[in-house]
Amino acid sequence: MDIVIANRQRTRKINRRLLKQIIRALLEKLKLETGEIGINLVGTPEIIRLNETFLRHAGVTDVIAFDYSDSVGQASRLSHSKIPQVGDRQDACPTLHGEIFICVDEAIRQARRFGTSWQSEIVRYLVHGILHLLGFDDSDAVARCRMKREENRRLHEITRHFSLSKL
Repeated sequence: MDIVIANRQRTRKINRRLLKQIIRALLEKLKLETGEIGINLVGTPEIIRLNETFLRHAGVTDVIAFDYSDSVGQASRLSHSKIPQVGDRQDACPTLHGEIFICVDEAIRQARRFGTSWQSEIVRYLVHGILHLLGFDDSDAVARCRMKREENRRLHEITRHFSLSKL
């Protein structure tokens, strides 16, 4: 699996080496062996531009995922109708092709709101984005609940193995 991390924000220093280790561990747990994934850590102005341009939503958001496996450039934040269980993939060697944009400024704001760390929020957004690339949807209450459960489970696994404060 090819993983490229671009830190295009200046609000917080990010340990890209540790982030890549976390991504690799998550992908291994998800049995994703091949493909390419780009992780972009961005500030508020860039995520607003992406949100408005590609999703036609006004304002800031925390994470946007683009799934390049089917149609180039399609934002997958709200695009999937079938909600899979992780591990439902039929192909013998599952692949992932996509790009995730994570707003570090929003992670800081949400960490204050929820009493967590900004590092934990970054990893939560990472998990959320990867789940979107796997076909999870959060556009209605039932799907959102199912996705949130999987997101929390994966985040809990990661926090048992990595010290997120070092991110």
